[in-house]
Amino acid sequence: MEKRQVQYQFDEQHLKNSSKNFYDPSKLRTEEMVLNLGPHHPATHGVLRVEVLTDGEYVVDVTPHLGYLHRCFEKHAENLNFQQIIPYVDRMDYVASMNSEHAFAMGVEKMMGIDHKIPKRVEYIRVLVAELNRIASHFIAVGTYVLDIGATTPFLWVMRDREHILRMLEWASGARMLYNYIWVGGLYYDVPVGFEERCLEFVNYLKPKLQEFREMIIDNKIFVERTANVGVLPLSTAIDYACTGPVLRGSGVAHDLRRVDAYSVYPELDFDIPVGKGLMGSVGDCWDRTYVRVEECWESLKIIEQSANILLKEHKRDRTFDPQALVPKKIRPKAMDFYARAEGPKGELGFFMRTNGKSDIPERLKARSCCFCNLSVLPEISKGVLLSDLIAIMGSIDIIMGEVDR
Repeated sequence: MEKRQVQYQFDEQHLKNSSKNFYDPSKLRTEEMVLNLGPHHPATHGVLRVEVLTDGEYVVDVTPHLGYLHRCFEKHAENLNFQQIIPYVDRMDYVASMNSEHAFAMGVEKMMGIDHKIPKRVEYIRVLVAELNRIASHFIAVGTYVLDIGATTPFLWVMRDREHILRMLEWASGARMLYNYIWVGGLYYDVPVGFEERCLEFVNYLKPKLQEFREMIIDNKIFVERTANVGVLPLSTAIDYACTGPVLRGSGVAHDLRRVDAYSVYPELDFDIPVGKGLMGSVGDCWDRTYVRVEECWESLKIIEQSANILLKEHKRDRTFDPQALVPKKIRPKAMDFYARAEGPKGELGFFMRTNGKSDIPERLKARSCCFCNLSVLPEISKGVLLSDLIAIMGSIDIIMGEVDR
């Protein structure tokens, strides 16, 4: 009888060899101890292991260990054509899929040289759904953050209001989380009849809710004492570590690619860039980063209101409008190396693409993850803090491990 081939051989040392600790416990001083936060700990998003070297209740050093949620995005992208890649883009930052799709689609369009041909109605719809998704992402960020540090009610409130956004995006795309709605060259479909009016109703609904949320969280005495002067990220350090998004703006610089690169129709819209000012503590602390995210929700509401009104007037729907008119049947760009970027809810999301001019499948497609860069600053701002404050610092960075591990 032919002997069956063993496909897997159990090794007791496999886990130890594949996920080694940075510190050897045998070499530590007697008062030091190595603790693992995660990957099961709720504050580590379920798939991040943080190795913490402690001295009593104080943190001496922190080492994040990645790879527990490897999406294999870049390897998938080397085997799919450009249009087929969009569903995989959705699965990186899965709470801000519209923003990720927008960045990828604009990048491919610019590489093909058709970015200036995209109809204005398509551009305004893209901005409208992306800003709705930006608010939903910030709601998850702030809601789970206060949950991490001990409050329950704000999380329930933001999940209630986020549900309105998910239902609208589901109405437009058919999906609640992974949309595949923004295509290279256009959209999957025009927004449903009445969508713009519903967006304006939502703006009026959310404004008083956001004011309540601001009073309950941002101005809350307990929240302020828990986050002010904790995890201070100096501007120079944020720049050195290539931080972007609210993590960078919380340190006091108004760097937003919607203004810096002036892409899509953002130059035609009126909105401000909130920055950390140290109103409750030091510039760049956990409170400032949360403050920036809440204030950005107000700015996104401005953009949604303006975009919806423009879609009802200057660029209103008509029977001749085809959102797929410029969607190419086959995308085969010239041989080149190309980089494109856009401002996601968490920072700069970029795509490096290498094509050979012969195939519609990229030779190389690398995602520049803002979550990965922002997470890399964690050891720098966590030394010397209390162990309980480490949870507050990790939550204030707002990472999605699907994008970190890609």
